[in-house]
Amino acid sequence: MASLSLTGFAVAAGGAALVLSAGAGVAAAYPDLGPIINTTCTYSQVHAALNAENPAAAAEFDANQQAQGMLQMFLSASPAKRQQLATMIQGMPEAQQYIGTIAQVANTCSNY
Repeated sequence: MASLSLTGFAVAAGGAALVLSAGAGVAAAYPDLGPIINTTCTYSQVHAALNAENPAAAAEFDANQQAQGMLQMFLSASPAKRQQLATMIQGMPEAQQYIGTIAQVANTCSNY
C-alpha cells in the first residue's frame, strides 16, 4: 500500500507534488506544492532527483510499475489537473509520509 501512496502522491503532486500553491481548502501545514504542480521537469529528472534525495523511496517506487505510470501521467497533465490530483492526494492519510520527500524532489529535479 505504501508504494501506491507514494505513486499517488507523486502523480498528484509532482512527483508531485511532486506542486503548488495549494489553494483553497488545503491546510496551511502542508508544504508549498507549487513547485510540483508547475514543474517543467521530465520523468527522468524527477526519477534522478528521487534516487539522489531518498534512495529508499526510489527503490520502493522502482518496484511499482503502476507508480511509474502514474508519475508519467502526472507529469504530462496540465497544471490545473495536477492541482486537482495534488489536492486529492493531500487528503489521503496514507500519503502524508511522502509529502515532504515529493516536495523536496520537486524543488531539486531541475538540477538533474
